[in-house]
Amino acid sequence: MGMEIAERALALCDDDEAQVTVTRERSLLSRFARSHPTQATSVDDLTVNVLILRDGHVGTAETNLTDDEGLRAAVARARSAANAAAATGAERDHPGLPAAPDAYPHHDGWDAETARLEPAAAGTALATAFAIAAEHRFEAFGIWTAGDVETTIASSAGVRARDRVTDSYMKVICRDESGRSGWGAAAGRDLAALDAAGIAREAAAKVPREDPIEIPAGEYPVVLEPDAVGELLLYLGYLAFNGLAHAEGRGALEGRLGTRVAAPAINLADSPRSALTLPRAFDQEAIGKKPLPLIQDGIAHRVVHDLRSAARAGTVTTGHAVAPGGSPDGPVPTNLVLAGGGAADSAELVAPIERGLYVTRLWYVNPVHAKQTLLTGTSRDGTYLIEDGRITQPVRDVRFTDSVLRILEATEALTMRQRLVSSADFYHRRFALGVVCPALRAQGFRVTGVKPA
Repeated sequence: MGMEIAERALALCDDDEAQVTVTRERSLLSRFARSHPTQATSVDDLTVNVLILRDGHVGTAETNLTDDEGLRAAVARARSAANAAAATGAERDHPGLPAAPDAYPHHDGWDAETARLEPAAAGTALATAFAIAAEHRFEAFGIWTAGDVETTIASSAGVRARDRVTDSYMKVICRDESGRSGWGAAAGRDLAALDAAGIAREAAAKVPREDPIEIPAGEYPVVLEPDAVGELLLYLGYLAFNGLAHAEGRGALEGRLGTRVAAPAINLADSPRSALTLPRAFDQEAIGKKPLPLIQDGIAHRVVHDLRSAARAGTVTTGHAVAPGGSPDGPVPTNLVLAGGGAADSAELVAPIERGLYVTRLWYVNPVHAKQTLLTGTSRDGTYLIEDGRITQPVRDVRFTDSVLRILEATEALTMRQRLVSSADFYHRRFALGVVCPALRAQGFRVTGVKPA
């Protein structure tokens, strides 16, 4: 169905240089609080994006109407926007649409059972989480979601591309009557990745059994679990590897490519073929996805580009457009993978620390200084003190202000095991992504205060 709609819309573009992208999302999302379902959402959306180029300037329009009248109106709006952009006399910022490749890479990111989107699967998962929370005298909070997204692209340059992916995610926060909480989460390409019982047990195990102590501001050796590492790397993708920001001198790696920016143990790549990631065959400009090393042995190698940022930088696209024609915010890596290290588990990471912090996840994170990759945020749902190589007392959640690159530079060890860290903040069109990463130990984690009660 998507290709038929794309072909009809493209035919209405006449002789314009044009790309039509048809995205169909089917998804379910169930929220729960205090061990009761609170919201159930079912989405079945089909959106047509029409892009027209005029003298190197882009105009786009979207519609949910798929009859000829609706498509013709979207084409007219895109053409008007392109004409207006070209009439400004501004320098052309788009090099033109790419020709069709010989083939796109294959992936196994679609699962038929998940694509059925049976509401009963959500109900079973929630009931399991509620029962395990109750066993520990906790209440469960969180979400469960699964999606099936098909993307079809047709262009005047001869591109005919179709990709279909599924994804799943569940998080459980167990909380006691005093407000102490623990976290568990999992994500994947299919429902088989979601072990609701295991997620709930992990959350219950992280809940402190005693009142947390308060620690003073300062620098602490830290063990960050994968959920915390993934949050940092997600921000690093925006701040350091965005090719548009890099070309405009705003990126954190501006002037630093080819130099050491992290510890030798850090190997970070955009790896769409990783067995753990959420794969796609092509980006939003129909460029095939390929592996791209970003940091190797601590040395910064590349940033990512879409067609427009690549033209500005005098290079070629790496296939990282996140919107047709390129996002105004620039391209970002969507399949980050941080290689694991030699530690068997978090206990081995903890063992050398005389006094430090164990952090389950980070929350309410915001950039402070983009070029320094400086972030601020808080720990949450399981922060503990490390003493003499063991995790001991719970700690009241702390505020940190620290640089992602500095933390990576101070990294001493990583676990062998990696996992997919994702989220389900689908407040717009569903585009599931995640970071594959291990836990790590670093020196000098900068605590700047205690989270307000």
